[in-house]
Amino acid sequence: MIREEVVAFLHWLQDSICSGLEEEDGTSRFVEDQWNHSGGGGGRSRVMTHGNVFEKGGVNFSAVEGQLPDFIKGRVNPEAKSFFATGVSLVIHPFNPMVPIVHMNVRYFETDKGDSWFGGGIDLTPIYIDEEQARYFHSVLKEVCDGHDASWYEQFRDWADRYFYIPHRQETRGIGGIFYDYLQPGEKSAEELFQFMQDVGNAFLKAYRPIVNANKGLSFTEENKEWQMLRRGRYVEFNLVYDRGTKFGLETGGRTESILMSLPERAGWVYNFQPKENSPEQKTQSLLRQGVRWG
Repeated sequence: MIREEVVAFLHWLQDSICSGLEEEDGTSRFVEDQWNHSGGGGGRSRVMTHGNVFEKGGVNFSAVEGQLPDFIKGRVNPEAKSFFATGVSLVIHPFNPMVPIVHMNVRYFETDKGDSWFGGGIDLTPIYIDEEQARYFHSVLKEVCDGHDASWYEQFRDWADRYFYIPHRQETRGIGGIFYDYLQPGEKSAEELFQFMQDVGNAFLKAYRPIVNANKGLSFTEENKEWQMLRRGRYVEFNLVYDRGTKFGLETGGRTESILMSLPERAGWVYNFQPKENSPEQKTQSLLRQGVRWG
């Protein structure tokens, strides 16, 4: 069954990404916490804190079962009662404000009546946008998509542009990436969609590590750190108000600590903050909008 193959790959992917991030950090290691889900299954959460490069980061694996939540019932066989979901999800908050926040999720979902689909995505949230690095990040994701369907990069890039958006701020969370959901077997087989999942997961370190390596030694000021706290605050707003994964986890009895590992230890909110005219902060703010095409 493809379920077992997906779970085996995701176990491996979690190990591979944790190893690569530990190597990049140089000092800190992920601490693993295994847990059980109330409906069946469970997961292993891995969190790194106070590293040389990464202030806080989590790379989580889960494979859980339970009663089908109401907000999904309209998408599946009306007779479906239960679900199985597995995935790897990560969020990394670096210490240096010149190193971007990053998020990735790859997941597989099925019901007891045979419905199944793949979803996921990768996106980058720079505190200060480096346009060359933004184009590089997107080029890696475009290469992955183009290897499966020539239309996917543009489609999934635009989906990310709409999804990673903070309506009450009228700004994007970062420079986007790709986002996709409900990819069901049809024109492409389940095996082909699973291969796409693998390629997206394997692209993470290729897309992120060169940017980390180039920026982690850059100097920064206290003003840069204050801006980083404000950008982290916007990240928190998105994850708590709009993120589907957060909602799904909390509404299906998931483990709260693992679900909220995406939040930074420290963030900030300043009343009516406005960046200084012609400042690097204002430049970044001006690019946090829908429709900017990095690839």
